[in-house]
Formats: sequence, structure tokens, C-alpha cells
Amino acid sequence: MPKKSDSWLKLIHAVATIESTLGQMLQGQHDLGLSEYRALQILSRSPKSELRMQDLATYLRLNQSSVSRMVERLERDGLALRDLCPDDKRGVYAVLTDKGRSRLASAQPDYEKVLGSALKQHGGEELLSAKLIEAK
Repeated sequence: MPKKSDSWLKLIHAVATIESTLGQMLQGQHDLGLSEYRALQILSRSPKSELRMQDLATYLRLNQSSVSRMVERLERDGLALRDLCPDDKRGVYAVLTDKGRSRLASAQPDYEKVLGSALKQHGGEELLSAKLIEAK
């Protein structure tokens, strides 16, 4: 196999392993899926803690149907709600609730700890640091 393909497979394996580890921790300790955690994180960083559903889907790299089901679960748990766009009644926003912000705040330290450990284990810390420095 060509060298780039070897490196790519190793990277994919590391990312998949790290995401699996993060997902297990989030589900077990905070009753959140990885995509749900990411949605809460994205909403918390958005103006007014809200985002059009199609924009949330773009950020998460999920299709709109998957995001609609996920936001429905978040809404059932009181972590987010859906709201109609005032300018375009066809547009729907996902809005972070106080309970969602609290759950995110509770999960973030564990997420960062597990992420840091997993990155260190798989050699990802150096790669991320180098790429983030280049991007600035």
C-alpha cells in the first residue's frame, strides 16, 4: 500500500478510536451522544445560542433528517428547543436552553480530559498544535 494511504488509514483509525472513546464517556457519564454534545457546543457558541437547523446540520456534517431527530431528542430532554424563524415561517431554529447549557458545562471538563488523554495516546496533540498554529 502506498505510504500516504498507510498514513491516512492510521489517521482514520485514530480519529475513530478517539470518537468512540469520547462517545462512550459522554453516554455513560452525561447521557449524551457525541453528536448531541457537539450540537450543544455549537449552539452555545452561536449568537443568541441559536442556529437554523440547516446550519447546524452543516456544522455537524449530518443530513437535515438526522439533525431534526437529534434536536427532537434534545428537546424531549429539555436541552434545546425548536423555534420558528420570525422572518421565514419555514425556517426552524434550534435553541439551547439553560438546562442544555448546564449539561454542556457539566460534560465539558470530562470531554476535555478524555480528549487530551486520547490525543496523547494516539500522537494527535502534536498534529493539532502544529495545524492550529499554522491556521492563525
